Amino acid sequence: MPSQRALTFNPGTFLKKIGKCSTSRGYRNKELIFAQGEAADAMFYVEAGNVKLTVLSKHGKKAVIAIFRQGDFFGEGCLGAPSLRMSTATAVRPSTIVRVEKIAIISIIHDDPLFARLFIAHLISRVTRTEEDLLDQLLNSSEKRLARTLLLLAGFGTQSKPHPAALKVSQGTLAEMVGTTRSRVSFFMNRFRKMGLIDYNGSLHVHWAVLNFFLHK
Repeated sequence: MPSQRALTFNPGTFLKKIGKCSTSRGYRNKELIFAQGEAADAMFYVEAGNVKLTVLSKHGKKAVIAIFRQGDFFGEGCLGAPSLRMSTATAVRPSTIVRVEKIAIISIIHDDPLFARLFIAHLISRVTRTEEDLLDQLLNSSEKRLARTLLLLAGFGTQSKPHPAALKVSQGTLAEMVGTTRSRVSFFMNRFRKMGLIDYNGSLHVHWAVLNFFLHK
């Protein structure tokens, strides 16, 4: 029987399968990747950096509904019936994003049943995390939401060694992602620094101790 390792979805293998049907490009901080209301004709993969997904109500209220990090796919809504984007995707910091044509993904799913199962399982796990993001927005305090946001931006769960992660993200951006004011973010960041959870030294360094704070707060 194949080993568990062999049955793990590998984004690198997927991108090789896609080949010429994908394009990679860099995005500046706050640069738009796709906008709410546009035609959904491709999926995207975060090769490096971070992406935020936001929705805008008819009354002009905006909310961050997901944060993507290296190794994440997003824009999977294109795989259904022809539709429009239900949200807006924006780079949070300088990022490298791979665009994969819808037709290429559907072709591989039809031709490779094993790949299809692994890919669908991978997407489900990512959707589950998006649901956790939404619950975080609804149920947790702004301080705890900030701690979770820092963990996501630092790539918690994607690195094998718990070294501090360096981030370049403004407090204004963090405030928008957390759903609070910049002054509140500044207050919490100063508190985190005094607790030894983060450091400022030209850029923001997040220590893995933030995890314990998030879990036990």
